[in-house]
Amino acid sequence: MTKIVFMGTPEFSVPILTMLHEEGHTIAAVVTQPDRPVGRKRILTPPPVKQEALRLGLPIIQPEKLKGSAELEEIIALQPDLIVTAAFGQILPKELLESPRLGCINVHASLLPKYRGGAPIHQSIIDGESKTGVTIMYMVEKLDAGDIISQVTVPISETDHTGSMFQALSAAGTKLLKETLPSILNETNERIVQDESLVTFARNISREQERIDWSKGGKAIYDQIRGLHPWPVAYTVFQGENVKVWWGEKVTSTTEAEPGTIIKIEQDRLIVKTGDQTAIAITDLQPAGKKRMMADVFIRGIGSKWSEGDRFE
Repeated sequence: MTKIVFMGTPEFSVPILTMLHEEGHTIAAVVTQPDRPVGRKRILTPPPVKQEALRLGLPIIQPEKLKGSAELEEIIALQPDLIVTAAFGQILPKELLESPRLGCINVHASLLPKYRGGAPIHQSIIDGESKTGVTIMYMVEKLDAGDIISQVTVPISETDHTGSMFQALSAAGTKLLKETLPSILNETNERIVQDESLVTFARNISREQERIDWSKGGKAIYDQIRGLHPWPVAYTVFQGENVKVWWGEKVTSTTEAEPGTIIKIEQDRLIVKTGDQTAIAITDLQPAGKKRMMADVFIRGIGSKWSEGDRFE
């Protein structure tokens, strides 16, 4: 019986672990990130993959850092035939990559070689892509540079956001791995070398990427908002304080106002000028120190002090 070690952390990875278990594979251990404080009360919370592993009764390993750790030696000592990773969140050391008989494979949420790195879903939406996908690939020391085993394309609609695409790509990745795994286990799978001339990167989202630059075009800002929804969330600055913009809509505007100007306050949205004739109607926001709220609630409350002509920095 093939022995598998599964490595993953967020909700994206959970259906993949569940599928491996339901398919009857021997899962020697589930490796995931340590429990972290969550929320304003900083409650120590296990990652989603750990919660699923506990439900399935599987052994759990939670290294703070793999390289040089006792946990690394523990994983190698299990002598797995195959390691399957999906959004684990740490770099795998060389000795671990070389340990399994059948290698280490990764379920990566992009159509490699496009969008190597830690935030491929966010970046594909921020960039206004109309499609993305999932790649099953062999892992090597170089980031996301291993041979491609299989791929599937997933469309991105104009109303999709990072949250909806995480769910869609998790489902697609689970199905693709289920279909691909038999050929990996019997070593009949394809190996397609990545074309280095087509490589792009999607590094983890920086704080700078979260701030809205109102001088950009409306579509670019709209794509930024949905690419950062529901985490880490785009923001703008009003009178020196950050305002999170959870959601907005594209609307046509012919005004000559400066970008960032609130050109109209309607019952349930704030319409903001951008660098072109596509304005953004903010419908869901969170002022500094306040809870997230729909725009109509904001406008009736603390937003009543805001006026048309006010401007975001």
